[in-house]
Amino acid sequence: MFNFLRRTQLVKRGLASSKTRRRRASNEILRNLEYSPGMKVTIFAAFVAGLALLIFSGQQPEPTKNFVIALLFLITAIAQLWINQPKTFLQNSRVLLVFGTIFFQLAITKLLIVLCNSGVFSLLKPETAWLIAPYAFAPLVLCVLLGRNHGLYAAVFVSLWSSILVNKIDAPMLVNGLISGFTAVYLTLQVRRRARLIRAGLCVGLAIWLLSLAFGLIGPINLFTPSATDWPMIGIQSALAIGNGIVTAMAVGGALPILEHLFRITTDISWLEASDLNHPLLRRMTIEAPGTYHHSLVVANLAESAAEAIGANATLCRVCSYFHDVGKLVKPDYFTENMNFERNPHDDLAPTMSALIIIAHVKEGVDLALKHGLNQEVIDVIQQHHGTSLVFYFYKRALQQAEDARAGGKIMKMREGDIPDVSEESFRYSGPRPQTKESAIISLADMVESASRSLEKPTPQKIEQLVIDLIDQRIADHQLDECELSLRELKIIAERFRFTLMSMLHTRIAYPKEGKAAAARDDDGRPDVMAASKRPDSAPPVSAA
Repeated sequence: MFNFLRRTQLVKRGLASSKTRRRRASNEILRNLEYSPGMKVTIFAAFVAGLALLIFSGQQPEPTKNFVIALLFLITAIAQLWINQPKTFLQNSRVLLVFGTIFFQLAITKLLIVLCNSGVFSLLKPETAWLIAPYAFAPLVLCVLLGRNHGLYAAVFVSLWSSILVNKIDAPMLVNGLISGFTAVYLTLQVRRRARLIRAGLCVGLAIWLLSLAFGLIGPINLFTPSATDWPMIGIQSALAIGNGIVTAMAVGGALPILEHLFRITTDISWLEASDLNHPLLRRMTIEAPGTYHHSLVVANLAESAAEAIGANATLCRVCSYFHDVGKLVKPDYFTENMNFERNPHDDLAPTMSALIIIAHVKEGVDLALKHGLNQEVIDVIQQHHGTSLVFYFYKRALQQAEDARAGGKIMKMREGDIPDVSEESFRYSGPRPQTKESAIISLADMVESASRSLEKPTPQKIEQLVIDLIDQRIADHQLDECELSLRELKIIAERFRFTLMSMLHTRIAYPKEGKAAAARDDDGRPDVMAASKRPDSAPPVSAA
């Protein structure tokens, strides 16, 4: 209340802006629940209760024994998740996603077993449950959302739990679950199109069909007297087995957008959808800040190439690079790439004011990103791509002005205290520093691309030295301390930057003008473009495009 009144008074006096920046809504309750041990215990307790419901429902000879085995599997699963995936184990939302998806598949499997054993549908016989159980649902979902290791984790444990839902551990169901789950994970390592899911589902269906034939779940087939074989029934069973994988993949494709929204996860499919250059902010940039737009495209190429080389998320890097400088739309003329060179607006400003305008583009970018509902990871990159680095040009300019003021002060016999000190902190971005590999790569690509424009007659040696020096500066300034990039990965990134910049900053031969073309021809009529002495003075400069 008091802050609001104080701000109102400042606005009336012209000492503050009436504009209020958008801020990300912070929910303290959700943050506490995300890392609460009690919440984690509640998730595991709910999973145990669900297992008990699935195992003790129906008519099983030894449900208590099966439940004890299921609990032992659960202890192993928790230990494996804690040891191999500590980041996932730390976040309760990820734990809920993993075990919730697994339990959903178990519940569907149990429902199908009950339906097949009930005899309500003539087509569904007890052995049909092994053909239509959704073996690959949890592996597909977790592989696409959380990665390959989570998919393999789900394939192993969901197969173990599924195999004891009927009676004792059932070998055909266990093997079917393992192999179909592994097949699904292998075929969805990089899903960039939803059609890839359907292809994976088809292969899973073929794997289920082959395994069912091997275990005798389809048939029987009499090879010696084919006429005695019930081929229509075999056709129906084969269609159920193959269709099982396809229907599972379609269900996963429909569930992914919902799960992405609920658990705030962005898949490569969504990143590709977000890479559309017709986004309103990017369309504005092409008109209001064309230099920044071109800069962002080049940064995207650099970052994507480097990310692919070290195994980071290249699609994320490309999309985030498009929007990393979107805050320059507020004052585009104050940034070098958008100036018209007739007038530099910074000539009329003090260095501190110029630095404030430059630094503000990060906060303005977050404001625009929130207004247009951009992905949270895009907002994080906008905040982190400059880290806490120094606006070096205006800092040096301020130091020079301070030195000139001191020199003039001595002549005017002014006191030293009357000349304000230049604080380095006033010329630094507010951060935070890059927290992920992708954010650090974009930060380095942004710096390298900007600096490469100042190279005169770029050569491979100049480009390589520039890249190495700039990365060394960021390391010395501790801007990469909070991300997970290793020195080996930085070396690979530098090499990719060098290669990509050499491809983009190549030179072309300057062609002579048409009116003087004859002067540059040799005796056999071909243009002698290699003879520098013959090139006319009015020829256009060598293009760097």
